[in-house]
Formats: sequence, C-alpha cells, structure tokens
Amino acid sequence: MASTKMPTRYADLEYQRTHRQLFGNSVTRPVEPVLPPGVSQAEFDRAIDEYVGVLGKDGVFTGKALEEYIDPYELWEAEGKRRVPSAAVCPTSVEELQGVLKVSNKYKIPVWTFSLGKNLGYGGPAPRLNGSVALDLHRMNKIIEVNEKYSYAVVEPGVTFTELYKYCAKNKLKVWPSVPSLGWGSVIGNTLDRGTGFTPTATHHQHICGLEAVLPDGDVVRTGQFAVSNSPSAHLSKFTFGPSIEGLFLQSSLGVVTKMGIWLHPQPQAYMSCVFDMPEFEDVATIVDVFGALRRDGLLPSTVYVSNIVEWTAMLGRRDELWPHKSPIPDWKLRELGEKIDLGYWSAKFGLYGPKAVIQAHFDELKRIVAEKAPTGRLRGDVFEGKDGKLLEATDIPEEHGGFFVGVPSLWSLPMVGYRLPKQGGGGVGAHIDYSPIVPSSGATVLEWVKTAKKICEKENFDLFCDFFMHERHVIFVNMMTFDKTNPEHRRAVETIFHNLFKEGRKRGFSKYRSHVNYMDLVADLYDFNNHAYRRFVEKIKDSLDPNGILSPGKQGIWPRRFRDQNREAIKSHL
Repeated sequence: MASTKMPTRYADLEYQRTHRQLFGNSVTRPVEPVLPPGVSQAEFDRAIDEYVGVLGKDGVFTGKALEEYIDPYELWEAEGKRRVPSAAVCPTSVEELQGVLKVSNKYKIPVWTFSLGKNLGYGGPAPRLNGSVALDLHRMNKIIEVNEKYSYAVVEPGVTFTELYKYCAKNKLKVWPSVPSLGWGSVIGNTLDRGTGFTPTATHHQHICGLEAVLPDGDVVRTGQFAVSNSPSAHLSKFTFGPSIEGLFLQSSLGVVTKMGIWLHPQPQAYMSCVFDMPEFEDVATIVDVFGALRRDGLLPSTVYVSNIVEWTAMLGRRDELWPHKSPIPDWKLRELGEKIDLGYWSAKFGLYGPKAVIQAHFDELKRIVAEKAPTGRLRGDVFEGKDGKLLEATDIPEEHGGFFVGVPSLWSLPMVGYRLPKQGGGGVGAHIDYSPIVPSSGATVLEWVKTAKKICEKENFDLFCDFFMHERHVIFVNMMTFDKTNPEHRRAVETIFHNLFKEGRKRGFSKYRSHVNYMDLVADLYDFNNHAYRRFVEKIKDSLDPNGILSPGKQGIWPRRFRDQNREAIKSHL
C-alpha cells in the first residue's frame, strides 16, 4: 500500500518548512484523483503494488501527498484546470529507478521526471500530461566527489545548490559553486533546464563534463570521457570520440540523468562587487551596447545581471503599500522609489574575480569606458580580498555585496512572489510566471522590446517587471508577472500578457529558452525550419529509445508516437 503522508524533502529545517508552506498554502481546491491515460483502475492498482514492491511503501505516494506534486502557481486551479499526477515514486538508486521504469513499461504508465520540483514559474513538479506518475529523484542525493585541484563536482539529482555549497565550506575546499537566485533547487535539475547563476561558471549547462543517464528501457549510458572505464579525465575534458550526446539529455525526455560532473570556479584571491545604474527608461540601449561589447571582448568574463526599478521595489514591500492604485506605477513614482534605494531606472550588477591588482586594472578600464560611452551612468565597486594573503572566504563578504555572486545560496528572492498581494493581512496566494525570450545583444533591439513589453503589461494594469542576463552575444530577457493566485482578474491579465508577449516575440523571431509546462507546445512550434525538421528528428530518437512513450511525454513539445497526433490538433487554437 502506498503512503499518503507527504515525504520530507529537505534536511534543512528552514527549507523544509518553507517548502511545506509554499505547497500547503497554495492549494485552493482539493487534488482530485486521476488515472494515467489508457490505464484502468485495476491495472493502476496492480502497478502501484509493484512500485511498492520496488521502493517500499514509503517510496510511493498517493492521495493527499500529491498536493506537493502540482504547480503551486497554477493559473487555472480554481477553474479545475491543472496538471495532476496519479501517484509519485521516489527511488534512491539507479537500481530502484530501473525497477520503476520496468513497471512503467509493463503497464505503459507515463512518468514525469524531476529532481526537486523547484522549477517555480515553469510548472514546478507538475506533469505535462495529466495522470502521469511523478518520478521524484530527490532521494538520490549523494555528493559523489568534489575535486579541489580541478574545480569540479559530481552529484546526483537530489543534491541542492545549498548542500553542495555547505559541503565545500565544511570541507574547506577552495572552490566556489555557481548558484541561482534560490538555493533549494537541484544542481542537476537547474543545469539540465539551462538555468543560470552569477559567477564565472554561471552558464551551468556549458560546464557539464561527463554525465550518466538511465534510458527508458533501463539501460545506463555515460557520456564523454566518463564513458571510459577508470578514465582520469572523466570530468576534466569535453573532448570525446564520435558524436557528443550530452546535449540530448538537456530539457529532454530521452533519459533520466542520475550523475553529472559540473565545473566549479576556483576560490579567488579577491572579488569586487560592481553596480552600474542609469536613470532613464531609454538608457537600457546604452547599457546593452556598452556591456555587451565588454562581455564579448572578455573584460567582463561573467554574467551581467540587469534589472529595472520595478523589480527592486518588490524588495521594499507589497505593491499596494507603495502604490495603492490599480493603474501602472507612473514614472514620477518610480523615480521616487528609486531614490529611496539609490538606484536609477536600470541597474546592472556583476562581479570581478581574481588577484586584487588584476581586478583593479579591470575596474579602472571599466570606469574609463563608461565615462566615455555612458556619461549619465554611475559605476560603483567594492573590493574584498583574503586575509593575510590567503584566498577570499565567500562568507567574509557582506550579503548585499556577495550572496549568489560569490556562490552563497539562500531563499532571499522568494518573498518577491507576494508583491501583488493585498496589504499585509489581506490574504491571497502569491505566484509568478514569466515570458523569457532570447534577444540579440543589441541596444536598439532590447529598447524596442522593452517598449513593446511595457505597453502590453500596462494595458492590463500591470507594471513592466523585468530583468535580463547579459551573455556575450544575446540576453535572456525575463518579463516577470507576479500575481495573486486567488484573484481572477490577475489570472486573466497574466494569461493575456503572456500570450501577447509570445505573439510579439514570435513576430521578431524570439523564442523562450525554457517554458512552463502549459506552453511547451507553443514554444516548440517556433522551431519550424523545414516543416519542423528539428522536432521530427528528436521524435525519431524518442520513438527508438522509448517505444512505449513512458518518459515525460510532451516535455519541451516532444510527444511519443502514441500521444502525438491528438496533441498536435489540441494546440492549434493557441497558436
């Protein structure tokens, strides 16, 4: 018999309490039971018994426990339209995972794979296909190795960024992991979904080196030098022999990644926390052109994180306390709020890492360039160095200057989700979703886009709440919509904003780099060259590796043969 008691997901008491509050407080109506597609109740009951035989009763969950396996930010939960699993299974090893897949293949039960389910704003742990069994990997949580000399780690899917950071700190290892804005997510889960951080190894998927995956039939494959028995270069070199297949497991339903090598950043001698801000909305063009060139020529070797003043006002309190009106916050009020926190309309944050003299030389050159090309901007830098000639300890840097820029994880940004709730004590359930296109790193292009996005948001009485991550040749532009999940007006506005942003992005050839489960088919349809040749290519691989179509059907718009035709028709009205 399966358990209906919710599993403990985190050893960290703060994280576990916050996790339980997030999911427990977000449910606005009971989770109703659902069967996997094409599976009878009798077949499902037998499958559950067999899952229990593989994992034990404490590794299989049904009933009320499934409240932790839905999207806590689901837009249409109140209307009964939400993604719901039929059960959840939690293997602890590759062998148990193979047993789960064997049962799933036997009964043709689809499973939806995730590591910790903290892909918030993109569906969390919720399945693309209702009735799928949630394949929850949080109990596969070993830190297999952290190598100080070569600056890499090897982890399982259940390892969080916080756990990796604490392991390195406890063992005094001279490495800094890259972390995203929330530290409770999975290193593997975030990396496979092309998530990013803030240190020099911020583009996580570009620092994968050797992974292990279990295929839908239970076979186990390793990539690169990790595929060579006892190779000393298993996690040192991306060079391999023949086709490179690591990319097939990113945002993928072709296998379940169970181990991954990822490169870290060596602990530096010094670090400089840098902030550059400009006062006007139109100044975004200058920021993109100036800092884009600096990213390309290597003067700025790590991510430049740019955000508008609305995002920073979310740190000051709830919107109703700052602007108690339905209308968008006017420019004069935004300027007033910016003065409170000493920032212009746009602010760019980044770090410099290395020997102090090198950092100072970099910063001096930056000052010269911005004085010439962005004279109305303001550049500030605070340098920190190790004591007595030693390497710099990340914990010696004040949080406002360090934090995730020096690999120290936290949950600091989570309260932003409550920005659009009524004043304190007014109830509601905070939630967010975003539209995050890939945009060329051109000032004129980004300015034109933010003008378009601002009009779309303000038409629905929402403010332009945004940030973007500057890479060498493109930016990841995040249009954030925070809302009250219990407010029907908010939900309708957010849905309208998303689809209007998507429509305008499509006109410009912009695609999202990741997607909420509800919109995966929409995004996949953008890749239309040669009658969607890319999709057809991946579908051929999918049908070969997963003939029963059990592994994460519909993920990133890739459907197995048995679900393919019905879902192609279903999305036409949304295009």
